[in-house]
Amino acid sequence: MEKATLAAMYDTHRDEFLAALRQVMAVKSVRGQQAEHAPFGSGPRAVLTAVAQLGAAYGFKTAVVNDAMAYVQWGEDDQHYIGIVGHLDVVPAGDADWHFPPYALSEKDGRLYGRGVLDNKGPSIACLIGMKLLKDAGFQPQKTIRLIFGSDEESGSSDVPLYLASEAPPEFGFTPDCKFPVVYGERGIVNYRITTPIAPASIKQIGAITGDQARDHVPDKLTMAVNGQPITANGIRVPTNAPEKGVNAITELAKKLVTEQLVTGELASYCQWLIDSLAEKHFGEGLGMAFEDADSGRLIVTPYSLQKTDDAMTLGLAMRYPVTYHEADVSKALAAAVPAGSQITIVRSMPSVLHDKHDPRIAQLTQAYEKMTGNDGTPVTTTGATYAREMPNIIAFGPSFPGQKGIAHKVNEWMDEADLKLNMMIFMDAMIGLTERDPTRLETGA
Repeated sequence: MEKATLAAMYDTHRDEFLAALRQVMAVKSVRGQQAEHAPFGSGPRAVLTAVAQLGAAYGFKTAVVNDAMAYVQWGEDDQHYIGIVGHLDVVPAGDADWHFPPYALSEKDGRLYGRGVLDNKGPSIACLIGMKLLKDAGFQPQKTIRLIFGSDEESGSSDVPLYLASEAPPEFGFTPDCKFPVVYGERGIVNYRITTPIAPASIKQIGAITGDQARDHVPDKLTMAVNGQPITANGIRVPTNAPEKGVNAITELAKKLVTEQLVTGELASYCQWLIDSLAEKHFGEGLGMAFEDADSGRLIVTPYSLQKTDDAMTLGLAMRYPVTYHEADVSKALAAAVPAGSQITIVRSMPSVLHDKHDPRIAQLTQAYEKMTGNDGTPVTTTGATYAREMPNIIAFGPSFPGQKGIAHKVNEWMDEADLKLNMMIFMDAMIGLTERDPTRLETGA
């Protein structure tokens, strides 16, 4: 279909799309306590029911698999299908004040707001409505399309093994949970816990550190007592794969303690190490590991948690390393950079993922992107971690366009409606291209 035709289809059905998105965004699908038939909490489970009900109302085959993932399917072949794998769980709203209700869809000046509008409810529902519009327009795919909606992507993707325990994996497909153009590789990720001993006489200068600290984002506000007086450091929350876009409250706290001479001794030396090694040094240069390659660029380092005990400081550190390096390279360099006596523990390990960027099915997605945007669609790599690491035969494709980075997980999460519309058009054209004929035969002209 032509670009103008797809654009007109969106415009005609805009209200229907926004109504469906509004319904899904109203579900507070943050991971909660495990319960019967709700492995990741009641919110993530409820949102699966909501999307399955939407899919059934549109005339598609639907199911919820092991209470972990839902699917909406167009076609009857359950074994051989194109998979589009989004997620409907979201990160918490955070401590910062929102200008809009976080668990609702708000509109202002052409921009849509709400937790999940970008990551990943907006793009996922765009795929659902896009598939419905193709069906209503009379398109007949020659291969089954299955939209798969996850409920635990933000907390480790434990939903995928539960899905694969009962269902065949897709033959090929994409997750609309990263960026454009096609992402053929994802960097390795390793998270460390670095425990540095501090003499009790020194560490007792400070109290417990409080604030929202998690591995998915840069902390934006930390508070602790220093010699009995409350001290607060403020930052700007961004995802851990884009630390340069924000301000890290951990290093801001260290700078405050040192520059205002609020602590002394071993604790002051530790804070100085945090500053020298990590403050505004996002690419490993402060740790002697400024690794880089042509495929994926520079290593990224992000401190994401800081805690104290009676005799130690514990730092959580996330690393995203280039695809041609290995975890052992990173661990060796880190061991040489930490304070003497520190213990390093690996708490998360995700090796790099690489696909053949010349795969004709990837070429089909590139064609859809270039046709709808007019931009260069040369495949790229990413610093992020998506379902492409967990679900076989999946690559990342969308929703953010070049230059858009660090919006997800923030306060007032947003996506321009024009971009979401363009996403839907790209995904619709991709569905056509991947199912109109066998894309593996494109090179022969068959």
